Amino acid sequence: MGLGLLGLVTFLPLFVGLLLLATGRSLPLAVWRAIGFLVTLATFVLALGLWTGYDPVDGGYQFVERLEWLPELGIRYFVGIDGISLPLVLLTTFLMPLTMLATLRDVEKSTRSYIFFMLFLETGMLGSFVSLNLFVFFVFWEVMLIPMYFLIGIWGGPRRVHAAIKFFLFTMLGSMLMFVALLVVYRLNFEQSGGVLNFDWVAIPGSTDLGILDTRVPVAGAAQWWQTQPFLFAAFAIAFAIKVPMVPLHTWVRDVHVEAPTGGSVILAGVLLKLGAYGFLRFALPLFPDAALEATSIMLGAALAGIVFGSLIAMVQTDLKKLVAYSSVAHLGFVMLGAFSFNSQGVSGGVVQMVSHGLTTGALFILIGYLYRRRRTRDIKDFGGVARPMPVFAALLGVVVMASIGLPGLSGFVGEFLILLGTFSNHPWIAAAACSGLVIGAGYMLWMYRRVVLGPVENPENRGLIDLDWRERVVVVALIAPILWIGVQPDPVLRRIEPAAVATLRIIEERVQQRAPREEKYEDQARSVFDLRAVSRLAWPISEQTPGPIPAADRSPSLALTSVEGAR
Repeated sequence: MGLGLLGLVTFLPLFVGLLLLATGRSLPLAVWRAIGFLVTLATFVLALGLWTGYDPVDGGYQFVERLEWLPELGIRYFVGIDGISLPLVLLTTFLMPLTMLATLRDVEKSTRSYIFFMLFLETGMLGSFVSLNLFVFFVFWEVMLIPMYFLIGIWGGPRRVHAAIKFFLFTMLGSMLMFVALLVVYRLNFEQSGGVLNFDWVAIPGSTDLGILDTRVPVAGAAQWWQTQPFLFAAFAIAFAIKVPMVPLHTWVRDVHVEAPTGGSVILAGVLLKLGAYGFLRFALPLFPDAALEATSIMLGAALAGIVFGSLIAMVQTDLKKLVAYSSVAHLGFVMLGAFSFNSQGVSGGVVQMVSHGLTTGALFILIGYLYRRRRTRDIKDFGGVARPMPVFAALLGVVVMASIGLPGLSGFVGEFLILLGTFSNHPWIAAAACSGLVIGAGYMLWMYRRVVLGPVENPENRGLIDLDWRERVVVVALIAPILWIGVQPDPVLRRIEPAAVATLRIIEERVQQRAPREEKYEDQARSVFDLRAVSRLAWPISEQTPGPIPAADRSPSLALTSVEGAR
């Protein structure tokens, strides 16, 4: 197998960026801007082919591509997508051209370099979402650091260098731990398999069965502490938790969001933060299921702390960017609740929430950028009554704020509802406590909207503000369109996510149940988490099933299940 549509989507931005660097220095700046926007738009159009060509009934990996790279070391270019990675690939390719269109006019220096780093970053993010070889995933994971470091450090605010270094060091710390754990897994599997070198995530292209990277037997029986599942899970979990970010590893977010340029903030909040939650679902939980089950209480507690703490801190912010940054901590806390609910409703809701958060937060940062372009301040007290000179801005911001709150009929409601439904099945008190974050979130977002948009125009400098032009309106309306679509008709998205969520949970279930020797505590824990029909009629059963839609006879009626019925 060679490069196909998925490879073209992944590498087109980087290829054009390198081509521009090599041959386009003499081109006018306007041509660079046009090419930068058009190549990201072309990437999105190609990605739509992945969406339309994806078989929602199949829970396995599709559009699989594999090329030998270093076969003697078990390293190969091995990529594919399932229903979990597909929406995130679409989100990435959708946000990039809109970010280019919205922010290129704001770049006042080294615009050509800015365009190249944005294209470079897009390839790194896409590669991370589609990698099925652990070494290739790690390469793409690290590649993303380079362009984001320069985007923050060159085009950021007054403390941009400090923020860029802080971002780099935090992420590198997690990457170092993950790489050590990856090497341990590699060594253990080398010994287990009798000398076969392999980093592949799945055994057969297109399947959901894991390959040689099975940590169950060697890790459980290893004598050294650093070869045990708890250590290896912790190493992966810290790397992904930093990226999410989860409390208490979230402290880099405020500085980076505040100092990053608008384009960097949009991509950071819209896509990069999702890679942490995606890493948990794709790698950490299936690789180390026993340790993940042991750490469920810790992870749910950290997720709940992020929801409540992030919401409370956001409530007292006076800087618009800081407010949205801390709101991201809270929203991603809901995603982690869904991941560790260990049922397909929670996992599906988590993926929908990632997409919704990317759209709403991207729109918020872009609208804040528009306001900053006009007033050169993000301090809430400097505004008030903006609706009078900027009625279109006020209306669009109102829609995005309601989506962020989770108003029914908008995308945020779908994800949060499924997450809380899935979490309630196994952890009702955690779900109940998490609802407080919804109330606090509504409070600080509505309070922010009132102080910025409503009321009289008390500051004379706000009377002459110019409303959004046609280009700015197109960008925001384009972001609002999928927010409305997912909120009103989530069926097409959920039909693609659900079989992949079921397949992921089955992998975790089988790896726990097949332990040798089986320990009673894991058996009881697995029964309480995975025997979903015995736990709650609202949870989707995953035992004794194959990837694909759940048979109607085995399913209980719930709002989340209607999307599967639509597939028939």
